[in-house]
Amino acid sequence: MRTTPDALMLFAAGFGTRMGALTANRPKPLIPVAGKVLLDHALDLTRAAGIARVVANVHYLGDQVVRHLAGRDVMISDETNDILETGGGLRKALPLLGHGPVFTLNTDAVWSGPNVVSTLRGQWDGARMSALLALIPAEKAVGHRGTGDFALDAEGRITRGGPYVYTGAQILNPAGIETISGAAFSLNLLWDRMIAEGRAFGVVHRGGWCDVGRPESIPLAEAMLEQADG
Repeated sequence: MRTTPDALMLFAAGFGTRMGALTANRPKPLIPVAGKVLLDHALDLTRAAGIARVVANVHYLGDQVVRHLAGRDVMISDETNDILETGGGLRKALPLLGHGPVFTLNTDAVWSGPNVVSTLRGQWDGARMSALLALIPAEKAVGHRGTGDFALDAEGRITRGGPYVYTGAQILNPAGIETISGAAFSLNLLWDRMIAEGRAFGVVHRGGWCDVGRPESIPLAEAMLEQADG
C-alpha cells in the first residue's frame, strides 16, 4: 500500500444546476473559462504536479466528458445509473485509484499561483494525517457565497466553522470508507470522523481561487486568471 499519494480523483459527475442554461446541453466540467474548459484547468494542475494515475467520475451528460478525455490517459468511473455524491463516488472509484491515500480535485473551480496539488503533496504526513484539505481565507475566496467552512489550530488541525473555505482539493486516506452505509453519501461523513480523531488537517493555498459554480463567476474567474498572468 502506498503512503505517498500518486493517484487523483477528478469529481466531474455533478449536474451543474446552478449554471442554469449553460448546462442544459453540456456538463459543467466542459464549460469554458478563459479559453479552456473547467475540466482541463483541473487536469492541467494534475499533470503539472506529475500525478501518474487519474480517474474522473461521470454522470450527467457523461458521454461528453468521456469523449473529451478520450486518449488522455484518464480512467473513467461511470456513475451513469446512479449519482453517488463525493463519498460514494470516491468509494466506487477506489479499484481504479488503488490502495492508500489519494488526491481529490473538484472541477468547478480555478486556481492561480502555486500548484495546489503540489502544495498538498509537500505538506502530507500520513503518520499524523488522514485528510489534508487545501483552504483559502474566506475574504479571498472569489465567487464564494457564505462564510468559512473550517478553522485551523496552531498545528494545522481543522475544526468545523471558521474563517477558511475549502477549495475542493485535498489528500484523503479512504480507510474506513467501506463502513459507511448507503451507496450515495458525502465525504463530510468521513471528514467528521477524522476531525473527531484529530487527524484532519488543512493547508492554506497561497494563490488565488475562484468557485465557478454560477454563470456570474465565470468573468470573475477570468479576471483572476488574467491578473495572475499579468
